[in-house]
Amino acid sequence: MTIAQEFKEFAVKGNVMDLAVGVIIGGAFGKIVDSVVGDLIMPLVSAIVGKIDFSNLFIVLGTAPVGNAMTLDALKKAGVPVFAYGNFITVAVNFAILAFIIFMMVKQINRLKNEAAPAPAVPAAPLPPAEDVLLLREIRDSLKK
Repeated sequence: MTIAQEFKEFAVKGNVMDLAVGVIIGGAFGKIVDSVVGDLIMPLVSAIVGKIDFSNLFIVLGTAPVGNAMTLDALKKAGVPVFAYGNFITVAVNFAILAFIIFMMVKQINRLKNEAAPAPAVPAAPLPPAEDVLLLREIRDSLKK
């Protein structure tokens, strides 16, 4: 088998195609979930708790140039080393919300799958023993006497 034939066989297998579709759908789904978190949930959280913006929390590790704005973006553009722990907090909060949303979605999908699954069949009454089994039992009982 040539390399081209092996590759063709590999590429058209069901698992590879399923994986490709999963990656594409996952990318699109990731954008949807990011939008849910960024555009729907975080504004509600900010409205309830107050304006939450961790992105401007940082510690300057070097010396800032004189006359430069003390914002994270300006310091990064100036090449000043900055410990930007606020961005990490924002990403961690977004991840926690994202993980919870995905957990709830998977939980609902599993619940729907369980509802759609047919109920297990009730086992039928056991069949009566075959004739040879009955005959062997009679022989056994007569030998015991």
